[in-house]
Amino acid sequence: MTTSDDNPISQDRRQALRHALAIGSGAALASTLANPAAAQTSPDNTLDRIRANKVLRIAVLPGELPYFSKDLATGTWSGFSIEMANDIAKLLDVTLEYTESTYGNSILDLQSNKIDLGFALNPTPQRALVVDFCGTVFQHPFGAMLKKGMEAKSWADINKPGVTIAVDVGSANETVARRFAPNATIKSLKSRDEVMLEMSSGRVDVVVNALVLGLTAIAKNPNLGTYKILQSPSVAIPSSMGVRREPDKRWRDFLAVWVDYNRGIGQMREWFVKGLSLTGVKPEDVPSELSI
Repeated sequence: MTTSDDNPISQDRRQALRHALAIGSGAALASTLANPAAAQTSPDNTLDRIRANKVLRIAVLPGELPYFSKDLATGTWSGFSIEMANDIAKLLDVTLEYTESTYGNSILDLQSNKIDLGFALNPTPQRALVVDFCGTVFQHPFGAMLKKGMEAKSWADINKPGVTIAVDVGSANETVARRFAPNATIKSLKSRDEVMLEMSSGRVDVVVNALVLGLTAIAKNPNLGTYKILQSPSVAIPSSMGVRREPDKRWRDFLAVWVDYNRGIGQMREWFVKGLSLTGVKPEDVPSELSI
């Protein structure tokens, strides 16, 4: 489903969310008038600051496709997360300000109030102690890159002594492989590049990894094989957006509603597929069972 800025669905969506924001601001104003002393001591909050300054500060991660991509010639950013950020900025009638960062540093940037929003973050229990998360953008599934001619639908299909699996040591990929395919021969290698070399040389049968890593690797080198999301059980880690922790939760709550709405109308999947296309992944190569 396509929802461009000019069609009625997009316009209705923006008007509804702007109306909700206006109501929220009205309620805050009423509270201020009723209790001016409390208003003078209330802490700064992100949503009001964004709307007052007309700027939304986000973390951008160079080279982290399909989420972020920077055109070095023009300085223009694109990708899945940029599509999301642009839509949020349009709804709030603000401009975007970029801070180059990393996944780990995005959390520190939120804590130190350098940014207002971090993208493509896994909400781990440790991170949830220091920042807030805004609902699940999508469940990032794990599966396997399979050598040509090999078929697998479940973890049981690769959990066999005759199967050799490659993973990058210390990663979530290794944790998942050792938990759900302990009977296979697992080779833990130092880097993702070494893992892909093992696969391309035919020295392993399978590479266990998350969907984005698998799809983008095969897009670059189709000779690696095929990628399958494995079931029984379904294994996935949520991908979310992070915000600075503060007493006033309106910014977090607004983003949670925004996420649910855009997932519900199919817009989130459209942005995701568009981001993947920057890596060479074709829309028909994105598994239909991906829930986004």
